[in-house]
Amino acid sequence: MNDMSDEWKVPKALHDVTMWVHPEGRVSGSLFVHLKSRRFEGPQRPLEVLNNGRRFLVLQHQSPDELRFYNRSAIVRVEYVEEVPHDASGMVAQRCQVHLMDDCLIEGTMMKSLPPDRSRLFDFLNLEDEPFMTIYGEDGNVCMVNKSYIVCVKTPDE
Repeated sequence: MNDMSDEWKVPKALHDVTMWVHPEGRVSGSLFVHLKSRRFEGPQRPLEVLNNGRRFLVLQHQSPDELRFYNRSAIVRVEYVEEVPHDASGMVAQRCQVHLMDDCLIEGTMMKSLPPDRSRLFDFLNLEDEPFMTIYGEDGNVCMVNKSYIVCVKTPDE
C-alpha cells in the first residue's frame, strides 16, 4: 500500500558539515540538501541552505543520532570539505582575514560574481540578501560565516 505522505516528500541528500553554534559549541552532522540546485549546476550547496531565508534549518546530528532544528541566527559558522573544486570562472576573488566574536581567525578567499564597480571587499560584506558568506581555504576547506558574528574583516598582510 502506498503511503500518501511519500508523495509530498522532496528527495534530498545529506551533506556532512561541522557547525559552531552559540552557546552549544561544535556540532557535527549533515545538512539536508536538494538533489538539484536552483542557482548552480548539480546538487544544492550548504550555503544555499544557510541563506534561504528560513529561520530554522534541519541537521541530522551525528552523536546522538537524531534530527535537530537549529535557529539560523545562533549558527556562528559552518565548515565542510568541498570534494569538487568550486567553479571560479567569471568570479571576482578577494583574499581576507575574518575575525569573529569568539576570537576565531579565518583566512581564505571569498569568490562572487559581482560587477567590476561593485567588487571591493566592502561590497562582498554588504550583500543584504546573504546573512552567511563563504570563505574558501586550503585543500578544499570551505567556511560559511554568519555575518552577525563578525567583528572585523581585513585584507591579509602580504
